[in-house]
Amino acid sequence: MFYEYLYPLADQFTVFNLFRYITFRTAGAMVTALIICLIFGGFFVNLLKKFQIKETIREEGPQSHQAKAGTPSMGGLIIIMGILVPTILWADLSNFFVLTSLIVTIWLGVLGFIDDYLKIVKKRKAGLVGRLKLVGQISLGLLVGMIILNVAPSESRYGFSVAPFLKDHLIDWGVFYIPLIILVITGTSNAVNLTDGLDGLAIGLCGICFLAFAALAYISGRFDYSQYLQMEFLPGAGEVTVYCGAAVGAALGFLWFNSNPAEVFMGDTGALTLGGALGVLAILLKQEILLIILGGVFVAEALSVILQVGSFKLRGKRIFKMAPLHHHFELLGWPEQKVVVRFWILGALFAMLALSTLKVR
Repeated sequence: MFYEYLYPLADQFTVFNLFRYITFRTAGAMVTALIICLIFGGFFVNLLKKFQIKETIREEGPQSHQAKAGTPSMGGLIIIMGILVPTILWADLSNFFVLTSLIVTIWLGVLGFIDDYLKIVKKRKAGLVGRLKLVGQISLGLLVGMIILNVAPSESRYGFSVAPFLKDHLIDWGVFYIPLIILVITGTSNAVNLTDGLDGLAIGLCGICFLAFAALAYISGRFDYSQYLQMEFLPGAGEVTVYCGAAVGAALGFLWFNSNPAEVFMGDTGALTLGGALGVLAILLKQEILLIILGGVFVAEALSVILQVGSFKLRGKRIFKMAPLHHHFELLGWPEQKVVVRFWILGALFAMLALSTLKVR
């Protein structure tokens, strides 16, 4: 909105020329998101308390978590507001990359809200039935695939993924490209949802990933930088840096209320949205393979659940004391804050490793 209405005034007022720069608008989106979350977060938390929108803690989880029962949930609405409003204000809304990211944010936000509403308000223990949630995620993957193949700029040449560590090498998915999109969006949204089990854990890791994607998007959208680093040049991709900046600001703002002891939980409303957003960014930037490295902690959390369930079904034995992985370390005696900070450190290391692959080429 600012870009559309204020940048054209640059001929009369030189100061508005600032809106030409993606870096300026990204910083603006980040600060705006942070301010929105800080100003409205407390009000929203009180509103959730008033209407008894409170989390029910699973009995099979760590006993120490029972003290968290009654903490307001569905705080993901704060995150979504912190992403959507700054993006609408600061980004070029005619940009394909931005619009696709917003579609995914809204779709999964609605899906997560329905799940939380059924679970918390309607007191349905399982929330939205698993297969219906999966249908919603798969449908979104199909929609994103159709949009990319039919609406994306022709020069972007979608259907390929960048191979990390290799120079000028693309992986051609052929007919498996749309299944890949479905897998990435569904897998990433569920992985973040599984990770959201400790105060501040998931939101901190998401903030790190969005910051890394901001760098990747900016480089991919600049011909000079992408050529120097021998990356795939994607005209227009730089604009999604503004969206990433808003997501980083929203993550920081939500962390203010979600840090231990948490005043509010994001719920599926936030977890599914953030995970899907990371997934679609990887798809739009052709970094689906790199996402495995960048989101290494999320991958480990999801794999721990898969391995735990598989081992118990096949051998009748568990590999971990409890899955997802963060609960395993809790039961080893690590304080919750220590698990969270150490996982953040690992998340930062994975992000730096992912970004280092650009220079390794």
